[in-house]
Amino acid sequence: MLRRGVGGGRVSAERRTRIIVLSAALLGPALPSQAQVSLGPITVGAGLRTEFETTKPAGGNYTNQFLLDDIRLYVNGPVMKDVKFMFNTDYDGATNHVGVLDAVARIEIAPALNFWVGRFLPPSDRANLYGPFYAHQWGVYTDGIQDGYPFVFQGRDNGVMYWGQFAKKIKVSAGAFDGRSATGNPAVLGAARVQVDFWDPEDGYYLNGTYYGDKNLLAIGGATQVQEGHTATTADFLMERKLKGAGTVSIESEYSNYNRLGGYDARYAKSQGAYLLGSYLFPKVVGVGKFEILGKFAKAEFTHGPNANYNQKTTEVNFNYVMKQFNARIMSFYRDTRFNRERQNFWQAGIGLQFQM
Repeated sequence: MLRRGVGGGRVSAERRTRIIVLSAALLGPALPSQAQVSLGPITVGAGLRTEFETTKPAGGNYTNQFLLDDIRLYVNGPVMKDVKFMFNTDYDGATNHVGVLDAVARIEIAPALNFWVGRFLPPSDRANLYGPFYAHQWGVYTDGIQDGYPFVFQGRDNGVMYWGQFAKKIKVSAGAFDGRSATGNPAVLGAARVQVDFWDPEDGYYLNGTYYGDKNLLAIGGATQVQEGHTATTADFLMERKLKGAGTVSIESEYSNYNRLGGYDARYAKSQGAYLLGSYLFPKVVGVGKFEILGKFAKAEFTHGPNANYNQKTTEVNFNYVMKQFNARIMSFYRDTRFNRERQNFWQAGIGLQFQM
């Protein structure tokens, strides 16, 4: 579980619109924050993440790989007043197959009154709600902490949800989801999240791991999922501040507690841990972008398993070149993963490229 990782017409015009919708649906919709190409009321987008990675296990040999992590195709558009449709697909490089990422009927009546039905990201931690394309770091979902919630595909589940935004600063979401597809247990899985933005607001349901200085952000969120007394609970924090003429600093943190629901090691019923991430985006434009340095440390502990408890410590450093925020960035990384028992230590280093249109 290392990866997880937004019309109209008449007669002939209506027929052309349907062709556009059908063609786009075969490709796949974009999350609200993504760059998109507008085809009348329909938006189409695509995203790519690829990397070269070197892995060195303790006492083992180097492995060098060129990896195609994700290709995503998106379509988004209106059905009627207050109703929109979203359909996203994803090629998962780990499994080498294309899956349905999102398929959602979005009933959005007012900022405080929204209902989603279909497949999408349930209320969960910030890390799940930004996904790999909007994460701040490259090696997201490798620390045993971020987004250990159960899922069907890439953090998604099938269900229904209410979410609302109040006074632009408070977001609440709650829903019921298909337990069998996510955990194998047919009992309904409940999910809820509350978030407060103390500085600039974050509009919409999905989130970012950073805003690259576009917002001054101080946000605290908490989420939980419950199925027959088993729980997965997280609390997350993000602070980002643009310094006058001196770049942008960002601090992200999360605490997780997976109690017989979710987690990164199915052999162990419980796990908990926390991480701290910090970054600095340099203010000077070099060529077409800006340079950024990022560091992260995480510790997770796994308990109630067949063997002795063990812990995982993950240290990651990124040196990034941000050309067009999430639409064009090059990210070099080094990640060191250590265990006190049970598993073998290893480190990874490489360079990743991400592009979206």
